[in-house]
Amino acid sequence: MPGKVSIFGCGVQKGGTTSLYAHLCEHPELSAPVQKELHFFDDESRDWAAPDYAALEALFPASDGARLRFDITPIYGFWPPAIARIHAYNPQARLIYLFRDPFERAWSQWCMEYARGFETLPFSEAIRAGRARLAELPPLAREQRIYTYIERGCYAGQVRRALRHFPREQVLFLRSRDLLLDHVGTLRKIAGFLGIGPFVDTGPKREQPLAFTPPPFKPDAADLDYIAGLLGDDVRAFAQLSGLDVTGWPVIQRRFASGAAAGV
Repeated sequence: MPGKVSIFGCGVQKGGTTSLYAHLCEHPELSAPVQKELHFFDDESRDWAAPDYAALEALFPASDGARLRFDITPIYGFWPPAIARIHAYNPQARLIYLFRDPFERAWSQWCMEYARGFETLPFSEAIRAGRARLAELPPLAREQRIYTYIERGCYAGQVRRALRHFPREQVLFLRSRDLLLDHVGTLRKIAGFLGIGPFVDTGPKREQPLAFTPPPFKPDAADLDYIAGLLGDDVRAFAQLSGLDVTGWPVIQRRFASGAAAGV
């Protein structure tokens, strides 16, 4: 009988999860699915009163033996019912989160949506007046997957949701920049968390799920100030909940330049 999926990469979008997936694919004790993002637990077309988990497990090699199966779908941490659904499926699962400065993350998401043709508003407008597109929509509307440049950066709520359903020892919170700049140390943490042998060092990963030409403009200081004003306090709460040091994040440096960041 095929084993359950026991490892979930739950976020954040544009936080290095494609590189995480590439690292996990190289470990001999882990079993990769047919593609990086399975989008099983955020699929609202499924019957969640009686979910067909066989459809999920069919996405893995039938002959993977004792290897641990993993699913790296970064919307899971953000999509309201996904973590509860994962817990109902496998309460022993382990969750991995990679967090990135929410201003940098929002810009990266906007670039992706702009390149896909899903976004037509300039970044500065999309993070301000463009949020009105979400105002009257239900929380599971399709638009919540696209235009949530600010909302996906509200990390404190995502951490609370994870810890509401899983004990702390089953959740690993990491900074995406550490995977990029210290992949050896970060993979050592992941291996210890998962109870597997060490990763063979094949070098850092800089995977990009979508190749596109960057837009001919960049966000400005006013955009950073705006996002820092919206999310600065949330990031402070997130840091206390997760135990991560975020003092180097632009939103913290901008929001608390006066010295209020000392308590972060």
